[in-house]
Amino acid sequence: MPLYRGLALTVLQTDSEHRDFYEAAGRGELVVQRCSACSMLRGDVGAACPFCQAGAWEWQPVSGKGVIYSYSVVTQPIQPAFRDFAPYPVVLVELDEQRGVPWHSRAEGESVSVRLVRNLVRRDDPAVPESEDLVAIGKRVEACFVALGDGLALPQFCLSAEPPEHQPWQASGGRH
Repeated sequence: MPLYRGLALTVLQTDSEHRDFYEAAGRGELVVQRCSACSMLRGDVGAACPFCQAGAWEWQPVSGKGVIYSYSVVTQPIQPAFRDFAPYPVVLVELDEQRGVPWHSRAEGESVSVRLVRNLVRRDDPAVPESEDLVAIGKRVEACFVALGDGLALPQFCLSAEPPEHQPWQASGGRH
């Protein structure tokens, strides 16, 4: 049975909305859903497109590269399995794919970026959280994967060697 931090990941063989996602990650590939009708990508797994409400979709491989759009540092985990992992950063990553793409029903200038919420972990050891001192809005990240067993993996993000797009900003007021 696949495990992450001692927690069982139960994904049925018939659950194509989730099983294929974790299997792709097991191959080192980050995928998101792509609407078969309007071709828009979406980060949240779901049965219908949030843009055009069509039900048909397919998995689309993405680069896994992006920028930290927002973040939080968890210091008091609710789940006991994460007590020894804390403090750990949780990042909202805006993927490079579909950045700045307008959608007709959105306000002028508003885009439909693909954003994913994941842990930020160390590149050299994805089982270890990244130091909170290194986390900042605007820093570049890329997907990395934590093997779960049974050919499945959990996508996470690691800091990239790419330079940031703008001066990174930290909630504590510090800059890197």
